[in-house]
Amino acid sequence: MSASPPNLLDALRAAVAFEPLGAPAGNLTLGKGRLDGRPLRVAIVENRIASGSIGKAEVAKLVPLLSIVAREKAPLVVWLDSAGARVSEGLEALGAFRRLFREALAARVAGAPLAMVLGRNCFGGASMLAHLAPRRLFSPNTQLAMSGPAILASAAGADALDEMFRAIAQASIGAQAREKASSANRAWEPGMDVAAWLREALAPGAGSFDAFHERHQSLRDRLGKGLTARQPEAMRRKELERLFPEGYQALECDGVVTGEARRDGAPVPLLGLVGTTPVGAERAWRFAQAAWRLAIQSPARLEVLLDCETHAPRLEDEKAVLTEYIVDMGVALASLAARGTHVELTILDRAGGGVYVALAAAATRVAVVFGADIQVLPGAAVASILGANRDAVGDPAEYRAAGVADVELKLGLPP
Repeated sequence: MSASPPNLLDALRAAVAFEPLGAPAGNLTLGKGRLDGRPLRVAIVENRIASGSIGKAEVAKLVPLLSIVAREKAPLVVWLDSAGARVSEGLEALGAFRRLFREALAARVAGAPLAMVLGRNCFGGASMLAHLAPRRLFSPNTQLAMSGPAILASAAGADALDEMFRAIAQASIGAQAREKASSANRAWEPGMDVAAWLREALAPGAGSFDAFHERHQSLRDRLGKGLTARQPEAMRRKELERLFPEGYQALECDGVVTGEARRDGAPVPLLGLVGTTPVGAERAWRFAQAAWRLAIQSPARLEVLLDCETHAPRLEDEKAVLTEYIVDMGVALASLAARGTHVELTILDRAGGGVYVALAAAATRVAVVFGADIQVLPGAAVASILGANRDAVGDPAEYRAAGVADVELKLGLPP
């Protein structure tokens, strides 16, 4: 009987002499290893349950691990074969991912060396985690995107099983395409020295947090046609008039809001995402650009506004690696928070998915306006994954219990 062909997970386990610690939690197994005699912490997320999705059980183990890694600045190697948040757990999965992404950002801010090694699936929140590392090693069959193939096909009006669409998708989100998109990506081949790759990925200074700002500037070049030019327009909304009774000035340009409000007699910068159009690479870059500019000023406080339910499930955006642009927003806000800015997020109407996670992770407080809707993914996306639509808008008590919002704002309503 012939031996099984080599695979990257086996090669990774061998390269670090992986030893599991404790029982697995869902798709997650924690363990330890060694590289050149130095101890490593290792987290392996496998495709065992629901396409390797990450839910409450996995997050409950990963958050303390990341906290230790941040405190000790210890090297961490993560294997990810995951479709992202466990949609079947509903808002609890979204709240869990908010905590997970916050801790992962904190570990990167602290300077902990982090290497990401990827299995077949790396979608949604999993792809966001992967892009917090300075380098990624892809399996030959890895597909990485903010949206999985089924959602991308549905948005394009195609059948996910259609051979032509599958070929187009593979050419856009497959390992070879991602390797071409960034020098930080490498596609593994049998026989490749994984230990040598890990030495480079985990080397001191291999991915300083300041390098994220440099990466932000390089992302503009990936936008192809460049940024569209449109004059910003004054934005007035009744929620803002009630939220900032001392006054505000807000400009909106292609769904990105900038401006200033007054709180307790002092000016506070405003930054936000609004509009019914899903967030694509260009809009995410514009938001991040404004946030990085604010990071230079390091204001004492920043008001972030969100009324946009999801990212764009378009192959055009995925070709540019949409995940990097979504992560760029979160990293820019985390950079502000690390410099002492008190970041507060207010959800005006709709929010969900990776866009919500990117903006909420660095926020010390997430407020939700009465009647606003927070969801893991839009109904159509949930239906494509679970085969059923979400029945109703959540309530504030559910939001607080799930950890997706901290307070409710009843603007203009009696207490």
